[in-house]
Amino acid sequence: MAAIVTDQFRLLNAENFVDSVSDPNNSYYVFLSLVNPSANVGFGRSTTWDTNTPSPIDNKNYLSHVKDTMIFGKRITKNDIRRLVRRINWKQGTVYEMYRHDYGLDNPSPQTNSSRLYDANYYVINNDFRVYVCIDNGSSEVNSTGNFSQDEPTFVDLEPSRAGESGDGYIWKYLFTVAPSDIIKFDSIEYIPIPNDWETTTEQQIVSVRDNGDSSINENQIKKIYVEKQGSGYNTTDAELDILGDGVGGKAVVNVVGGKITSATVSAGGNGYTYGRVDLSTINSGATGFAHLIPIIPPSRGHGYNVYEELGTDRVLVYARFDASTRDFPLDTRFAQIGITKNPSRVGTASSVFKESQFSNLGGFKLSSVSNAEDANPGNQIFQTVSGVGTATGYLASYDTETQVLKYFQDRSLYFNAGSYDQKDSKSVLSEAKKVVFSKDGGTVTSTNSFSGTIDQDFTGITTAVTSTKNVNLATQFTNGIALPEINKGSGDIIYLDNRPRVSRNPRQKEDIKIVLEF
Repeated sequence: MAAIVTDQFRLLNAENFVDSVSDPNNSYYVFLSLVNPSANVGFGRSTTWDTNTPSPIDNKNYLSHVKDTMIFGKRITKNDIRRLVRRINWKQGTVYEMYRHDYGLDNPSPQTNSSRLYDANYYVINNDFRVYVCIDNGSSEVNSTGNFSQDEPTFVDLEPSRAGESGDGYIWKYLFTVAPSDIIKFDSIEYIPIPNDWETTTEQQIVSVRDNGDSSINENQIKKIYVEKQGSGYNTTDAELDILGDGVGGKAVVNVVGGKITSATVSAGGNGYTYGRVDLSTINSGATGFAHLIPIIPPSRGHGYNVYEELGTDRVLVYARFDASTRDFPLDTRFAQIGITKNPSRVGTASSVFKESQFSNLGGFKLSSVSNAEDANPGNQIFQTVSGVGTATGYLASYDTETQVLKYFQDRSLYFNAGSYDQKDSKSVLSEAKKVVFSKDGGTVTSTNSFSGTIDQDFTGITTAVTSTKNVNLATQFTNGIALPEINKGSGDIIYLDNRPRVSRNPRQKEDIKIVLEF
């Protein structure tokens, strides 16, 4: 059986994601992961990661390992997301397509040959970040592709209007202006951010556009009649003709030149139309070739009433910034994966959703008696002999020389068969596979080079004095010199993952993460 997933389903999925992020019962985080992607330690890593980055794998084993190597995350709120549409810039001398409800395989758009409205170039953003939909581009039977646009639309009038005096035939409908804050945070060369809460906002400009577009209020639904065929032999008339269909109140005035209908102007848009035709019965008694006039049906409640439907917002941009604002985001580390996780749980509980503004997924030590701190390099292995248990191993993710806090993670590559990083048997597989947890009672923490340090068992707290006058918030609670990750191992659902060449952090940079989800 033939079937399709409709555009409305895509719009619904985007809407549902926005609603889910806005739900206070949920917690979504943008996270950074994988300090050592190019090490020869298996599980997706590659020695050529930076030059030939592998694609992520969508299976439970791979994603579970991502959770092992996750470094930290930043919570996403409704203020960090915007629905998006393709960016179509207004440029003089360009032919834009007009809004039509009937683009399809049998009626593709004339410029982009699009079989769906949302792939056509029927709206623009001008140089002042104002967005307009094209109601008319001067096209007709004798000019099916439309005219070159000469006048940049700049007005903010509520009714559709021409943009200038060139006579280019374009009629534009103003929709909204991208807010300055959205320009800074969400704007890109590829997409236009759409305002949040269009249906419910009390922002006056949007309210005015929304109410003006509401056909149930102002009964001005139909704005354009397209003359697909001019016909021949029609009688000249200036009378209003009814627009027939499932709506009421629509009327049009046609212009007849030499028996041909050269244009049709909507004199009353009416209300409730999902289809229509102009009643030409009073002027077609002498017609020898019948005209074809197509009333263009606007969005369900009118142009501007619902911009998500009108522009086709099936994409959502997610924004996060990582900087030096918290010690949860160490500046000396590296990352090679960016992702989004939903509802990780708080460590120490089985089901309590973590809801803080950020999290650290790293374990930590507060050290003393540190030697060769300059050799504490991210990605190096660290070791600790735990009496009666064995040797704890991990990967160094960060070392803060000011606070003497070392952060680390332990992923499965440390414990599987060291030759193949899998579950195959080997001579020492039992000892290799045994995970040993770092302990406050263990010995000195050492690394693959000369770095070493002793866990400060006397330190408990979340702040530490680095000088007699300066206290530093460590962002993570330490007990007897040890801090646990803030989220449970393996918790949360990873809904997005991006592998990329390794990025090294430093105090002079901030990372602005912009993720575009297409539904």
